[in-house]
Amino acid sequence: MSASIQHIKGMPDLLPEQTGLWQAVESIATGLLQSYGYNEIRLPIVEYTDLFKRSIGEVTDIVEKEMYTFRDRNEESLTLRPEGTAGCVRASLQHRLLDNQQQQRLWYKGPMFRYEKPQKGRQRQFHQLGVETFGIATADIDAELIVLAYRLWQRLGLQDHVALQINTIGSLEARNAFKTALVDYLTAFKDDLDEDSQRRLESNPLRILDSKSERTQSILENAPDLHDYLDEDAQAEFERLKGLLDAMSIPYTVNTRLVRGLDYYNKTVFEWVTDALGAQGTVCAGGRYDGLVSQLGGKPVPAVGFAMGLERLCLLIAEVTEPPADPQQLDIYFVIAADTAHYARAMTAAESIRHANPSVNMVTHCGGGSFKSQMKKADKSGAAFALIAGSNELEQGVVALKPLRGDKAQEQQNIAIEQLPEVIKQLFAA
Repeated sequence: MSASIQHIKGMPDLLPEQTGLWQAVESIATGLLQSYGYNEIRLPIVEYTDLFKRSIGEVTDIVEKEMYTFRDRNEESLTLRPEGTAGCVRASLQHRLLDNQQQQRLWYKGPMFRYEKPQKGRQRQFHQLGVETFGIATADIDAELIVLAYRLWQRLGLQDHVALQINTIGSLEARNAFKTALVDYLTAFKDDLDEDSQRRLESNPLRILDSKSERTQSILENAPDLHDYLDEDAQAEFERLKGLLDAMSIPYTVNTRLVRGLDYYNKTVFEWVTDALGAQGTVCAGGRYDGLVSQLGGKPVPAVGFAMGLERLCLLIAEVTEPPADPQQLDIYFVIAADTAHYARAMTAAESIRHANPSVNMVTHCGGGSFKSQMKKADKSGAAFALIAGSNELEQGVVALKPLRGDKAQEQQNIAIEQLPEVIKQLFAA
């Protein structure tokens, strides 16, 4: 017998016992975004490879080593999206959402793909919730995105388990001047740098600031400071951002080595980090990318956004707090312990309940079986109540309502079939 087929390494399944938490987190997050006036955009998983080379940067780790790229039947190079911002900008340009400097507040969610070494909180297929804003050049929108994330942490019970780090990386000209000074300084220590940093010294030297090597970080202690190269506009915008965060009592730390890994960022960058997940400490990250729209063929449009990893977010919730209510949690298990002659009446009663109570989660038992076995399944389901439709009950025009949890778990009452929809409505009115 041939070996069974397994999932691809780094692309795990999400099983039913896991998806309840995901649905709860997604529901809370998307509800919050809608309350702030953000609109959903749904983007394709596959894009032309050139989109990511032009946006992320050809000498980044993502483009050089991590993208899933292939040729289709027309011999065109396509790539599974490694991140969402480039596709969002492409869609906004293609569908003229940014014409005449229109302001847009957009969000999206879905799977992203990078060929990395799988580990806790880092998969090859991972899921992100992304938020992008266009047409607003001032620090107030940067602050709004940070506050929006903070409100989400509050609703998920995570505000005491994440910390905000912010920085400004200035204009392209300022970064180029800093980059030259940084390379000049680090070249003298090249042999002492970690392997990745040695490679990045020529391809992407700013990423060396993010190195996890203690030896490299000790070398960087006396390196040039990016903030010494900032233009006045970037410095002023950063001061405005800090003032807004201070006014709203959002705690933060200025991390002058925070640069982000993608070429398109400028000015404000930020990360929400945690120490509860080991090495994978970044839960949410983003920043301003004012040059990306023109880089992809549009007129210059200011933009800022962020993305959060849903795997890490769910791991963090499981690690440090009580999960939010599971939207899949059953309310009622409908036991049909009747002979086949009465099935139609029982199932009709179940559907009348659903019609009148669309927010109530109810499973109708199918497949027959003894009353005892069905009640075991009802109890195991986690439902708060069982509705019991036996032959005797149905002949009398009633269904039994039995609480399965709490102090009243032994009490049972008969409800007339025609009254069931209203009784259930009152039962879950609170």
